[in-house]
Amino acid sequence: MTHLKQVEENLAGEETIEEAPPEIEILFEDDDIVAIHKPAGLLVHRSYLARRERFFAMQLTRDKVGCHVFPVHRLDRPTSGVLLFAKSSEMANALCEQFADKTIEKHYLAIVRGNMHEAATLDYPLKVELDDLGDKDVAPDKPAQDAVTSYQPLLNTEIPFSSGRYASSRYALVKLTPHTGRKHQLRRHMAHLRHPILGDTTHGDGKQNKFFREHFSVNRLWLIAKQLTFNHPRTGERMVIETELEHQWFDLFKGLGWDEEALASDTSYLLA
Repeated sequence: MTHLKQVEENLAGEETIEEAPPEIEILFEDDDIVAIHKPAGLLVHRSYLARRERFFAMQLTRDKVGCHVFPVHRLDRPTSGVLLFAKSSEMANALCEQFADKTIEKHYLAIVRGNMHEAATLDYPLKVELDDLGDKDVAPDKPAQDAVTSYQPLLNTEIPFSSGRYASSRYALVKLTPHTGRKHQLRRHMAHLRHPILGDTTHGDGKQNKFFREHFSVNRLWLIAKQLTFNHPRTGERMVIETELEHQWFDLFKGLGWDEEALASDTSYLLA
């Protein structure tokens, strides 16, 4: 067999290998709604910016529950965590009204650069981030929109490895609660506070991101939508949907020196 023939057969074999879809976990489901855990890196739905993508959270959820689903909010592609869908347009409209009325509570966890010791609320308007194609008709001089985020440091650490000009590196585990829903709000607000979220390639610290990737051998945005609280669109019951951290988080916690005792402590506990 010639070398060229062997290459052709190898390429043909590669084309037959099917890419496995990402695994999604159903956190809650009834006749009206379904909540899933969206993995980091998975888009919520099809987009003109991702024409080559094969898998989407909306499609995978539909296939898993056996019916059409309607998105009622979004998570950025690199963000993991709780994602809610409705099973009808009626339920979707009812949930969207709750988002618009700001009666839905969202809580995130993030790993950020530097130690943080005080909880506070940041009220810092954000200019609209425009896409070249999708937002081509939006005025570039549109005024900044209200954006409010509460943040609460949970744990701090300092590890004896240099990620810049200092001999050691400091990080914090932070609870984030957005009160508005602007594009990249949490990532932009934390960057404004000089505590960018690790793994944020758009608004973060490139040197820190590179250090994290190389030192911990994980490449992701360290932001997860941990909990979503809302009124059931049919019954009115107050629902609390929470997801577990992926195993990557616990591997990272170990590398950052956060043991089980620290992680099991009250959320108001701050590690100096």
